[in-house]
Amino acid sequence: MTAVLLTGAGGLVGAEVAARLHRRERHVVALTHRTPGIVDCAGNRLPATAFADDPGAPVTAVRGDVRAPGFGLDASALSGRVGAIVHCAATTDFTAPQRDYDELNVAGTANACALARELDVPLVYVSTAYVCGRREGTIAEDDLSDAYGFGNGYERSKFDAETHVRNTEGLRWSIVRPGIVTGYTGSGAIRDYKNLYTVVKLIVEGKLRTLPGRYDATLSLAPVDFVADTVVAAVTGFAERRTFHAVGADPLSLRGMSEVLAEYPSFEVARFVPRSAFVLADLGDLEREYYLRIGAQYTGYFDARRSFDTANTAALLGTPPPDTGPAYLRTLLDFCTESGYLGAPLASVDEVVRCSS
Repeated sequence: MTAVLLTGAGGLVGAEVAARLHRRERHVVALTHRTPGIVDCAGNRLPATAFADDPGAPVTAVRGDVRAPGFGLDASALSGRVGAIVHCAATTDFTAPQRDYDELNVAGTANACALARELDVPLVYVSTAYVCGRREGTIAEDDLSDAYGFGNGYERSKFDAETHVRNTEGLRWSIVRPGIVTGYTGSGAIRDYKNLYTVVKLIVEGKLRTLPGRYDATLSLAPVDFVADTVVAAVTGFAERRTFHAVGADPLSLRGMSEVLAEYPSFEVARFVPRSAFVLADLGDLEREYYLRIGAQYTGYFDARRSFDTANTAALLGTPPPDTGPAYLRTLLDFCTESGYLGAPLASVDEVVRCSS
């Protein structure tokens, strides 16, 4: 059985993809750069054998660098062994320096394309739904344009990378575009609290009290298990030159988010004002610093009403996307409070009865 070469295998999405491929008895060659192991959001560690010791093992690990041609690997050792490449590796930091975007997201993807062509295998590239930039309305799965501008350097870099994939002559490709990656569908469990989680933490702690935004703007959440399922389906049921939006159903409005946050007694709730009415100088010194360093990078989520077509994804999986409306947000917030990341967990009925007796 040929293996799947998986970049970013130690990352949030990559670890989930590796675990699912393994459960489906697909061999995995896990490319990692810094992360020594593969751990999913449930805390399960996937055992991996060094590729050099036993290249035929179900899960093998190899150290490489996506910034290097061929990822710094010996292509001859992979030829005949690898039957597909899944390219998850990227920096998702909205405040990263431009050099990181250029080297990791853009050049790294170009190296993935070149290696896929050299090995003559298909490439599944993990992009982002937000390659749409500032565009509003309904985004089709094959839409790709830079005419609307971008909210941050990350979105621009993923647009450039996806463009390279599409334009690489002779490459067999498919693309998965996740929305805002969040916790498991049923439990809300997540391994890394990054990106939107950081902004929500600053909001509920009262460190970001006023933000530019529209209450009808929408957030397209993407449970990490659903994203990984989509990536695995794109590998196992490969359809050339197809794009799949991995986003949940029922985009969450800022009004809906604010109403759910208000249900938690220990949470503060930010006020969203039109961009024209937002005055940076009106913020206190500390809030201004939080806004400039973190909040400003996410305002593209807060001022656009958009939805993503998922017809290709529904056909690929044979099921519609999971609901990611207010009930799902409560699941995420409950996990965050129970894990200690946000606020204080709500008291159970038993705890209230004990305290009153």
